[in-house]
Amino acid sequence: MSSNNLVWLVLAVASYAVATVCFFVARSPGRAQVGRLGSFALGAGALANAVDLVVRGVEAGNLPVANFAQSLPLLALLTAIAGLVLIVGFGIGLIGIFAAPIVCVAIVVALALMNPRRIVLPESLRSGWLPVHVTLALGGYALFVLAAGVSIVYLIYEYRLKSKRPAALMGGHVPSLEKLDRINYRLLLWGFIMLSLAIVSGAIWADATWGHFWSWEPQETWSLITWILYASLLESRLTAGWRGRRAATLTLVVVMVTLLLGSLVGLSLMHPGKHGGNFD
Repeated sequence: MSSNNLVWLVLAVASYAVATVCFFVARSPGRAQVGRLGSFALGAGALANAVDLVVRGVEAGNLPVANFAQSLPLLALLTAIAGLVLIVGFGIGLIGIFAAPIVCVAIVVALALMNPRRIVLPESLRSGWLPVHVTLALGGYALFVLAAGVSIVYLIYEYRLKSKRPAALMGGHVPSLEKLDRINYRLLLWGFIMLSLAIVSGAIWADATWGHFWSWEPQETWSLITWILYASLLESRLTAGWRGRRAATLTLVVVMVTLLLGSLVGLSLMHPGKHGGNFD
């Protein structure tokens, strides 16, 4: 990564940091308008984030995601875009205090871990399957993270209603608990669909590259475990009728276990296997 490319990530971090401050300030009484500035800053950060990916992608000749650190900017971009949809499209302003800090930290970690040299992708990654597989996987993770954020909003909103406190959060309109529950379900459903397609595309790519669909390396095994857990979570909502507080709490638990302790962070750093740069 050359110094010319670095400027876009720095701009992204600065914008995401401004967005984080604005979303927190907007929670104060009479400061709801600051939330709009936060949305604008989050969008500006996503734009700088996207330009960085394009510039580094041109250098690499493909999507520039050869390892965990290099995948973080793409994860941040997808999370920022999905977060903006929830904030602007669904009026869940409180999501900003979860989405903005997450994407800001992701870019900071990427800057700290990424090699400053020009990205050279190994031969096995110079495939059209790379952007398909990685975007699907990280898009699913982004939706799962935001589902956790919506679950937190649900639990806070429910508590305020039961405590007979003002229902509006951040001074703006907040969807009903029923709508928040539906949004949480849709995020989980689309995240699950993207994860499923990521697993299928990864298996097809692996067979074309290494001659086998599955190798049971740590990341692949944990992806399967993650798939089973989210399938069970969705199944419990459909058949057992789990809704509301129970569904929100379970969503938080599953997201923390599968993403933070598992495939997204834990295994990516400790046992990356072929997903961490060892593509032999």
